[in-house]
Amino acid sequence: MTQDPATTPAGGAPFTFEPWARALLRCPVTGAELVDRTDADGSVWLVSTDLGRPLRYPVRDGIPVLLEAEAQPA
Repeated sequence: MTQDPATTPAGGAPFTFEPWARALLRCPVTGAELVDRTDADGSVWLVSTDLGRPLRYPVRDGIPVLLEAEAQPA
């Protein structure tokens, strides 16, 4: 696996998955595909592609937190 600077959190732990595992991740609320995003401060998020209800989920220490209670509007 290669490290992508866009998916490396501020703590330095890379956020990487095997492609087959990455393809399985979906928004737990809408079921939409999730895409990687990085904030200006280096925080990594998984963002739902659902146009009607765009949500984002944090990635902490390289682990996506896909809990509805952790979702924030994108």
